[in-house]
Amino acid sequence: MQASFTRSLFLLILSLSTLQSAAFANEDAFSYGQNEIDPWEKYNRAVFSFNDTLDQYIFRPVAVGYKTITPSIIDKGITNFFGNIADVVSISNSLLQAKGGQAIEMTTRVMFNTTFGLAGFFDVSTGFGLEKKKEDFGQTLAVWGVNSGPYVVLPFLGPSTIRDTTGIAVDIFLDPQFYQSDSFGVFVAKKTIWFIDLRADLLASENLIMGDKYTFLRNAYVQYRGFLINDGVVDDPFADESFDDFDDF
Repeated sequence: MQASFTRSLFLLILSLSTLQSAAFANEDAFSYGQNEIDPWEKYNRAVFSFNDTLDQYIFRPVAVGYKTITPSIIDKGITNFFGNIADVVSISNSLLQAKGGQAIEMTTRVMFNTTFGLAGFFDVSTGFGLEKKKEDFGQTLAVWGVNSGPYVVLPFLGPSTIRDTTGIAVDIFLDPQFYQSDSFGVFVAKKTIWFIDLRADLLASENLIMGDKYTFLRNAYVQYRGFLINDGVVDDPFADESFDDFDDF
């Protein structure tokens, strides 16, 4: 099962790379708007509306129920557990970005949290000054000089770019859960639990959304990715638009 999925995923990565090259070679063929970052806005808004409807009727109610019945210490522990696994992906990408010192620090962080933190349920490393550093393959591609490509909203997954979508596919191979799962279905089930926990943690941030929800979340995503890629130095392509509350999002 996983071997078949691996082949399909490899073909997906090749397709995404081809799509990115085609977008740069003939951007007018894909363009729905004039925005340099979001030329496919008409399509993106349609997918966003689909995702938002799913969230309103399925994901958000499930997240609210999860938040209601789950004790805060368990909720935090689940967040820490999946965060510890994400740190493993960050280690691999730190190495790919030639950030050797950061990779060593993150490896130490994972070792401490896995052992003293009971498989990552408790984040003991932060108390030792080993801060979390998020690195993914989308960031790695950016460090390697790959252009982001157009902004795109993915069904179910939400905001992305062509580059980051390729990164999502590759990061699956860097995720230890992929190899520890008996089948791809089990892997998806684990990621579903992670998603519900993440959606529940975002409930408190919903009141920060102002104005047009699509525009707000697009700007938030672009700024956040720029923050990660540039290690805190943000180049905001939407600086002319009103958006002052990203730091709290």
